[in-house]
Amino acid sequence: MYKGGKIIASLIIFVALFTIPFFYNLGKANAGPEINSEQLEYMQSIEPAIDMKASHPQLFDQWRDEFVRNGKTVYVNSQGQSFDMSIEKLAESDPTGQFCVSCHDYTAVTITCTSCHELGGATQ
Repeated sequence: MYKGGKIIASLIIFVALFTIPFFYNLGKANAGPEINSEQLEYMQSIEPAIDMKASHPQLFDQWRDEFVRNGKTVYVNSQGQSFDMSIEKLAESDPTGQFCVSCHDYTAVTITCTSCHELGGATQ
């Protein structure tokens, strides 16, 4: 092989440089966000925690559509309990105001719930 040693050495250097970040961060995980127990209890009372974690954006979109298009203000969950369809009430049940923000920042998801109106009714 012509210049085989240089090619193999270059490949080894390339692979080493490419994998350094993976090995450097191996076993290091970011701590998850701290969750307010009052807010979590309220969210779990709407639907079970596993459902809320997986599908809360779809639920809130459904609430928005039902409220705006049909004027419906009450949501009946899978257990037959009634709740007001209000993102504002969810926000008010968190005294620090950081429940949604901390989780969405941790997962790098942009919150668009207030893109039409600010909480409290003021238009953007």
